[in-house]
Amino acid sequence: MAYITIPEEEQLPGIRGLMAFRPETARPLNALAEILLRDENNSLSRGDRETIATYVSSQNDCLFCQSVHGAAAQAYLEDDGTLINQIKQNYETAPVSEKLKTLLAIAGSVQKGGKNVTETQVEAAKNAGATDKEIHDTVLIAAAFSMFNRYVDGLGTWAPNDPQVYIPRGIRIAEEGYANYDPMKSIGK
Repeated sequence: MAYITIPEEEQLPGIRGLMAFRPETARPLNALAEILLRDENNSLSRGDRETIATYVSSQNDCLFCQSVHGAAAQAYLEDDGTLINQIKQNYETAPVSEKLKTLLAIAGSVQKGGKNVTETQVEAAKNAGATDKEIHDTVLIAAAFSMFNRYVDGLGTWAPNDPQVYIPRGIRIAEEGYANYDPMKSIGK
């Protein structure tokens, strides 16, 4: 049960209930997610960007966000959950590119606090082939998801424990994105 009074019809899991409660704030948040995670003018794949969001959310221990964005990453990467779980447990040993590993290191530092990102980490990412835009977007994804995670957990929202419940939402995100997000579709209720 959320810490604030949300009408019965809006008591959806995670950020969905909060977005139904305050649709005027949902629009800009969804627009930001759409640009960061789905924009076509980005050399990082949508799967990599969702993976960064998932990793940061797992580091913040936000069950809803790591589950729903993990499901979206799975949809993009055609993963059964094995890879995403490996990344959440230890990205350094996961079978992903060196570039993604360096970007996840940066994202993990942002999750702890922006000043934790080091010049050495940025140089390692560049040496692994990351562009300035990819590094920029990694930092912004990590910062935005730290905010989203704190929004979701700071208001005490609920989230299903079964990872399979999130798969339809992950597929819907991969197909439709965030721009026209309807919090009343799938997951929960």
